[in-house]
Amino acid sequence: MKEVVRANFDDSVSAYEAYERRTGRFETLARLLDAELRARADARLRTVVDAGAGTGASSRVFAAGERTERVVAVDVSREMLRAVGRGDGHPVQADVDRLPLVDGAADAVAFTASLFLVPDPAVAAREAARVLGSEGVVGATAPLGWVTADGEGVFASLERDSRSPTGADEVRAALEGEFDVATGTWRFATTAADVRRFHAIPAMAARLYPRLPPDERVERARELLEPLSGTVEQRWLWVVGTLS
Repeated sequence: MKEVVRANFDDSVSAYEAYERRTGRFETLARLLDAELRARADARLRTVVDAGAGTGASSRVFAAGERTERVVAVDVSREMLRAVGRGDGHPVQADVDRLPLVDGAADAVAFTASLFLVPDPAVAAREAARVLGSEGVVGATAPLGWVTADGEGVFASLERDSRSPTGADEVRAALEGEFDVATGTWRFATTAADVRRFHAIPAMAARLYPRLPPDERVERARELLEPLSGTVEQRWLWVVGTLS
């Protein structure tokens, strides 16, 4: 499955960046997560591991933090990491469940829109605990879906549901197994057009049609979502924890 995820994101760079330019969603998630991490940190976050950095939108946020000296931008996709800007992070191609750091080397590990893509998030949570110092903090976000003004899920009336490889409940449970956690939900007003843009990213269209080739899955997603209109609410779970 890891090879599939890597290939999906290697094919997704341009569409991923186009969605981010339009919505700023991943930067916003990183800013909110960064604030939660710093609110719970007893020490300065000098070294932050951006676990699942993508093209670096989240790494830029963490690198701008007060007294942050180093951001290690880890991602399984080499093509995504090519977009990480100089000074925004030290890009390292690696799995988030095998982080390239020694024990206790990090002050924070942030899974901004990434832990729900891991086949076994409990393994990644244990790895985060390994690389964190005694006063370290961990944070993650996971999508809870899109909801109409009537409170109905956007996909309720469609033939497909948009599913993550790992559900938000599993993400929360994985972190609860290693950390003392606080959780909550962030809500964002968005448009039907941006729901379509999200699923125009090949890696995200795989939430709908995981067995199809990238171009075909994106086209099928476009056809499925074409009837959507108006505004909807996008919801994300956030989890932040300290070592037990």
